[in-house]
Amino acid sequence: MGTDAVVIGAGVIGSSIALELARAGHRVVVLDRASGAGQGSTSASSAIVRYNFSTFSGVAMAWESHWCWLDWAGHLGHDIGALAAFRKTGLVMLDVDAAPRASWLPLFSDVGVPYEEWDAAVLAERVPGIDVGRYWPPERLDDDAFWQDSDNSLGGVHTPDAGYVSDPGLAAVNLAAAAAAQGAEFRFRSTVTAVDTSGGRVTGVRLADGTSIPCGVVVNAAGPWSSTLNRLAGAGSDFTVGLRAMRQEVAHVPFPGGYDGPIVADMDLGTYFRGEVGGILVGGTEPECDPMQWTDVPDSVDVHPTAAVFEAQVTRAARRLPNLAVPNRARGVVGVYDVADDWTPIYDRTELDGFYVAIGTSGNQFKNAPVVGQLMAELIGRVENGADHDAQPVRFVAPRTGLELDLGAFSRRRSRNTANTGTVLG
Repeated sequence: MGTDAVVIGAGVIGSSIALELARAGHRVVVLDRASGAGQGSTSASSAIVRYNFSTFSGVAMAWESHWCWLDWAGHLGHDIGALAAFRKTGLVMLDVDAAPRASWLPLFSDVGVPYEEWDAAVLAERVPGIDVGRYWPPERLDDDAFWQDSDNSLGGVHTPDAGYVSDPGLAAVNLAAAAAAQGAEFRFRSTVTAVDTSGGRVTGVRLADGTSIPCGVVVNAAGPWSSTLNRLAGAGSDFTVGLRAMRQEVAHVPFPGGYDGPIVADMDLGTYFRGEVGGILVGGTEPECDPMQWTDVPDSVDVHPTAAVFEAQVTRAARRLPNLAVPNRARGVVGVYDVADDWTPIYDRTELDGFYVAIGTSGNQFKNAPVVGQLMAELIGRVENGADHDAQPVRFVAPRTGLELDLGAFSRRRSRNTANTGTVLG
């Protein structure tokens, strides 16, 4: 058997890591403060499966994950009952000055992601009722510029294989059930209060109820509480990438007759939307005109949608989709994201031997969860057996596509990727 491993966090990321560590022969205990898997940031995810990222490794990981979602039962490897479903809808990334298609389409070609380039006429034909006006940059609703007509039009890039997962919380439950079937133990309503070390190495964790769990490996997959956990472990002194928790809202809006078009990623207006039972989901893409809702105390976040954010997001979406009405009552979900400075996750070891991180994931890594578990298990196995990941980053060969990912792209010590959009779209 492998080293005793504790995974902290039973969201979609932590549950995936637990599954793959158990498959690799580790004795795994998963700890989460909630009463079940996927009840934190995961359950507030829009669960969109897309491939638009600014690095080869980011696109390759998303494309590999796509095949896992298509064969979800096969990926889980255990008969565990009702499964989350992947809905293939396609996604169109609208043209925007901040991320011109020429800067990222070559990555699609390198990875092998099928795509179609649409001009404004094709966009109007394929998404009936859409306004193809170019409005960049996004503006606040109280700015007269927001309401001005557009003299220019835009197109976009359509990826027909994209879509969304029907129930993100259920996806995490599925992964946790598969991990448990593989031998992992889940302990819910468990809060970590200390990480024990000796000689520069992890030796165990302690819980609020006084329980001590000895182990040789700890994986921080605690979402918005990840920075607190790093501090408990005394890890993070050599990080070049900062982390902070951010409150985020996703609106649910009725739509007459339903919406069966592609997901629309619209940085031009600062929003995105996709179909949902009874209407559409609308989220934001962090436009500069909107204040970010950062928080240092995730537990203090108000979990009720606010009228101001709801109105701003839905009105922007209605500008793009004029048949969408803006309700007077805010409805939707609120989550807390664990955001890295460059919106790229950190999948890495730390300066504390045996302490690993899968953090900075919120907002854009749900789709990659199946592969995150695999690459973290590979990374941990290599480092625990003597590999110097800092000097020579581990390379992960994706089992379904054969694509090779340089895990240095997700290093805690990485340089800022200047091609990144600086938003949830990565």
